[in-house]
Amino acid sequence: MPRLHQLALSDEGFVFDPQTGDSFQVSTTGMVVMHSLKEGRSDEEIAQQLVAHFEVSLEEARRDCTDFRGQLKNFGLD
Repeated sequence: MPRLHQLALSDEGFVFDPQTGDSFQVSTTGMVVMHSLKEGRSDEEIAQQLVAHFEVSLEEARRDCTDFRGQLKNFGLD
């Protein structure tokens, strides 16, 4: 995920892509997923982290992670 590693992330959910100059905002959940992906964590590790931080089931966390990764792919950031 080289493109993902280039993104600048703020603690407030602001994301900047220096390659394109685009910026966008993500939710708190999205920030957890993005930071975890940049750290090289697996989808299962990320889902476990979401369960620990938020009141969600493991199934829901897995689904959220998969959906978010799909969105990153749609934006060419995977």
